[in-house]
Amino acid sequence: MGKVISRDQLQELVGVTIEPTAWFKVEQDRINDFADATLDHQFIHIDEEAAKKTPFGSTIAHGFLSLSMLSYFSAEYGYVLDGVVMGINYGFDKVRFVNPVNVNSEIRAVATLKSAVEKNPGSFLMTYSIVVEIKGQEKPALMAEWLGMQIVQ
Repeated sequence: MGKVISRDQLQELVGVTIEPTAWFKVEQDRINDFADATLDHQFIHIDEEAAKKTPFGSTIAHGFLSLSMLSYFSAEYGYVLDGVVMGINYGFDKVRFVNPVNVNSEIRAVATLKSAVEKNPGSFLMTYSIVVEIKGQEKPALMAEWLGMQIVQ
């Protein structure tokens, strides 16, 4: 669910990098399921033999699969305002897919609360700068600025 904080704590957390999430292994079954869900069956994602012949040497996760994992990771790194009744995915200001995620790689998210603004009474727009790291690699899988709106009582 994330760490519950008060409105008073919010501004002091802006600019603070949150402890990284746990590592998550991206397995072929998940990649195949994502391909089925999105109808993106490009061979580099699902054909293990053909993918071995590419510069990647194996199948790779869809960039959007890596991006979609932010929802899962946010339960570990995200802040939840005390009294929240609803959270809304507000979109992205920026997304860059930097490095492919090979099958069976492990990824994790490192997030920094970039800003928190009360747009309307009880409606807080929070922007996180997020890097999805790949275990054992210097270059991350992706970098994104993700916006979320929290409605509190």
